[in-house]
Amino acid sequence: MVHYAEGRPLGDLTLRTLAMPSDANAAGDIFGGWVMAQMDLACGIRAAERAKGRVVTAAVKEMSFAKPMKIGDTLCIYTHVERVGRTSMTLKVEAWAQRYLSDLMEKVTHADFVMVALDGEGKPKPVPAEG
Repeated sequence: MVHYAEGRPLGDLTLRTLAMPSDANAAGDIFGGWVMAQMDLACGIRAAERAKGRVVTAAVKEMSFAKPMKIGDTLCIYTHVERVGRTSMTLKVEAWAQRYLSDLMEKVTHADFVMVALDGEGKPKPVPAEG
């Protein structure tokens, strides 16, 4: 059973991946850019499902790292569609680390990602109504 250090994740588990040595600096700390890239992938998955088609990242709002990730940790990305506009949507995203060979989960970072739905020609298109 997983033990959450502070609260529980917001949203749905969208992506899980293992932090490997190639994702880390010489001290064994995982690059923040790698964590952010995984968050972007998860947002792309969730937003494409909601938009029923192609999406792109338009913005990432303020992001700071509360805890480091280490080699061997499992990165768990949770997403929640917070707001849907005409062609864009804002997702709340949280990155949690399940510590190596442990049931401890700690929040690493969080951010708001703005995703835009695109048509076949790469132009913004309306996000369809839910349902």
